[in-house]
Amino acid sequence: MDTTTVGASSRLASLLARNSAYIPGGVSSINRIIDPSLVFVKGEGAHIWDIDGKRYIDYHAAFAPHFLGHNFGPINEAVADMLRSGESLFGAGTTVPEGNLAELICKNVPIAEKVCLQNTGSEATSLAIRLSRAITGRQHFIVVQGGYNGNQDELACNVFNTLAEIGPRVCPGEYPLRPLGAGTTLEATHFVHPVNFNDLESIRYVCRRYPVAAMITEPILQNIGVVRPLEGYLQGLRTLADEFGFLLIFDEVKTGFRHAIGGYSEICGVKPDLVTYGKAVANGYPLALVGGKREYMDYIVHPDPEKRPMVGGTYNGHPVAVAAAIRTLEYLLANRAQVYRHVEALGQEMEKGLRDIFAAHGVTASIARQGSAFSYYLMPNNPVDFHDILEHHDFERDVALRRALIDLGVFFVPIATKQCSISAAHTAEDVRFTLAQFERAVSTVWAGRTASGKVG
Repeated sequence: MDTTTVGASSRLASLLARNSAYIPGGVSSINRIIDPSLVFVKGEGAHIWDIDGKRYIDYHAAFAPHFLGHNFGPINEAVADMLRSGESLFGAGTTVPEGNLAELICKNVPIAEKVCLQNTGSEATSLAIRLSRAITGRQHFIVVQGGYNGNQDELACNVFNTLAEIGPRVCPGEYPLRPLGAGTTLEATHFVHPVNFNDLESIRYVCRRYPVAAMITEPILQNIGVVRPLEGYLQGLRTLADEFGFLLIFDEVKTGFRHAIGGYSEICGVKPDLVTYGKAVANGYPLALVGGKREYMDYIVHPDPEKRPMVGGTYNGHPVAVAAAIRTLEYLLANRAQVYRHVEALGQEMEKGLRDIFAAHGVTASIARQGSAFSYYLMPNNPVDFHDILEHHDFERDVALRRALIDLGVFFVPIATKQCSISAAHTAEDVRFTLAQFERAVSTVWAGRTASGKVG
């Protein structure tokens, strides 16, 4: 794939060509291939700099882990202390740091009576599914259309589809399986059942037809912006899980610690059976975890080997990432009122500003937000599910608006519907500058409309 861009600097073009010669597409995660192509070389607080020295206010935050900002001083210091301590990756027996982190989490996150440390969100969600199958003795599980729960074979499905791929709205019922890429066995196993978010009747429909081990869902869909649960939906999931005997798994890889120490489950008051965390738990360092009820987590060491799921990972509990996570949680616990109050205030200012800008320009749009996470939709109302977005959102102009913002020094990742993230490092001045540039971008994009209604 050619990732070069017209007008790119010679340094940028040279680096893109070099990396593409040795890495497919030039990047080690295809989710990072963007247009325009950019190479960032520095991050500090709420700002990032590209290879040509241009500074951007960052609302992407590497898909949202940098809740305290890039290169947050106390976390860097904790990592440096760990490197100097003599700790290493021993690969045998337990360690002091992993026990310290586990205790810190379990004492402050009610759902996490025990935890198992992993490296990535995908590893954590994969383990949660495997664990649910071991516990229930069942194979089938439910996912949500438009939600992203990781890259393992059975979870990498029904994320970004078109209406042509998934067909008309289904309720009650399930959507056709659509693998997220080639090479999976997904369609051969028939164990995965995609339904819409906020659709309890379709979950009941699936449970009446299959022995369901688990349902895995983000409590707020933040892979496609910010799609909030309707009143009673999450409690309805809890009720259905109890009725049909499946495990309710909250994928809080994105929502955990960003919205509250105990994740969104703390806010909504609904207790899942298992939960996965990642991203913000170590403020950008590679650490994730599965947590849950003690009796469920202890299946990992079940005395009967036929009931014991395989859990392994050379780098699980790596001391550097653990040090980052410990300091992140300690900082949030010590400063939770200030941090969450700060990002909420900035979020409110951003939400109002965006709404006012769209209204002033006569643009049909809605703003969705949960604390520090926000998104805009070019449609009359906030969506209730991904099908709603597919039917009503203007994807083309969404991307055009994001690209215009990049030109103006504000980095919203140029992928339609993607969530934007405010960090504790952002300031009111950052938000005011962003809104000023947003108004310029809206003027530019909507002035560029052609007679056909397409963006020129």
